[in-house]
Amino acid sequence: MKLALFDLDNTLLDGDSDYLWGEFLIARGLVDGDWYRRENDRFYERYKTGDLDIREFLRFALQPLAEHPRDLLESWRNDFLEEQIMPRIGADALKLVDHHREQGETPLIITATNRFVTEPIAQLFGINHLLATEPEVQAGQFTGEVSGTPCFQDGKLIRLRDWLNGQTESLAEACFYSDSHNDLPLLEAVGHPVAVNPDPALAAIARERAWPVMRLSAD
Repeated sequence: MKLALFDLDNTLLDGDSDYLWGEFLIARGLVDGDWYRRENDRFYERYKTGDLDIREFLRFALQPLAEHPRDLLESWRNDFLEEQIMPRIGADALKLVDHHREQGETPLIITATNRFVTEPIAQLFGINHLLATEPEVQAGQFTGEVSGTPCFQDGKLIRLRDWLNGQTESLAEACFYSDSHNDLPLLEAVGHPVAVNPDPALAAIARERAWPVMRLSAD
């Protein structure tokens, strides 16, 4: 099995699903709008600068999941997918995934955004394998806590190696597409790193190391 690894937000998807979910909650009046937007913006800026406290952010991001019944959350998520996500999936991103599939490679999305938000997005890309931050569930309901290692920075590499445990796949043969310098640990671990819509820090690293750079959008 040869892997084609994809970051999701601002890579395959023309936008950040975690941030967009927060904006959706605000627009629907499901959270305290002014406070939630300030915090959502603050965390997003810290993510972009590379100094996000992932545990602090996840306490913020997962709390709304704990405050509502699962069936209601899933109904809202359906609306979110239609309004915010489907318009941000471009033909070029779909073709890229299909290209690797046609080459006999196994596509896998690996994302810091939680599974509740990202699992149906992976399905829209026809990707069956997803490594995401896992919200804790007890008795069928979200607790607002994280289960296991957050799939962020070094955690992506930890989670991927755990997933590969017992398999013969070598990361030296894998490719990984990402937009963010936060993904540097995994980009450095694969044999074929690709910078997609790179942030300034990743763009500089890609130039220095002669990594391929590509652009994807929903246009």
